[in-house]
Amino acid sequence: MGLRWLRSQSMNGLLAAVYFGIAGGAFHAGSGPHWPWAAGAISAIGLLAWGAALRRARTISNIATSRIASAAQGYVELQGRTNTTDLIYSPLSNSPCIWYRYAIYERDSDNDWKEVEGGTSSATFDLHDGSGVCTIDPDHAEVMGVPETSRVSGDTKHVEHLLHGGRNLYALGEFVTVGGANSVLSLREDVNALLTSWKQNPAELQRRFDLNRDGEIDLKEWELARRLATRTVEKEHRNIRAQPGVHMLRAPQDGRLFLLSPLSPQSLRRRYLLWSGFHLAVCLGAAFITLKTLLIR
Repeated sequence: MGLRWLRSQSMNGLLAAVYFGIAGGAFHAGSGPHWPWAAGAISAIGLLAWGAALRRARTISNIATSRIASAAQGYVELQGRTNTTDLIYSPLSNSPCIWYRYAIYERDSDNDWKEVEGGTSSATFDLHDGSGVCTIDPDHAEVMGVPETSRVSGDTKHVEHLLHGGRNLYALGEFVTVGGANSVLSLREDVNALLTSWKQNPAELQRRFDLNRDGEIDLKEWELARRLATRTVEKEHRNIRAQPGVHMLRAPQDGRLFLLSPLSPQSLRRRYLLWSGFHLAVCLGAAFITLKTLLIR
């Protein structure tokens, strides 16, 4: 299981399908050595899924909501309302939204639905909480609690999940401020770049810094030019850092949970706890079947 797959909003549903798929395969294979292996695999997957769901519930419980204007750089929880302008449009229903995930399925020869096309939007959108604005980069986010709409036409099924603008949104991820006081600037590099640009116009360079008018820029005159360039760049840097920065929330680089949801943190915590209980029950039940079949043999 890749990390991106584990972060899918339908992770728990996919895991449930995996449980049934393994059990169904063992059932069709009949009695024999398949059952202990199948039950053992289900138990192991259930144990991992239980731990993942429980960690998510604890993460949501342990982090307090921050205000955008005063949020510390790093891992934070935000709540606010999404933007109502600069909306995107979903490819299936052409509905205005801030985020979408869609899938197209076709019925195969076994009468099962097989995904033939799908995609997730990557456009950024804004979150407002009354104190400031934060731009959300939804790439690699686990999007939880988004209603599903589906439509079946013959042997084709369209499935769509949408986050709409102007709605409440819970967001948990890495908060960074780009630009402003957090701008990464190099005085040395910018001074050298400015001096290089001055050298490209020798006539203007001599007019400004050839104080003895001998037609050359000596060491003292060049040092004067360097000092002026340094003061000029320092002033530009002060102006840049005085500008307001752009706040962003994105997937944490250390792999921690990046979560977006229209649900409240309390509802999210309950959902993850329920799923953790389900996965634990599956784990223990499958472990019991494994032991029982091995003892019978």
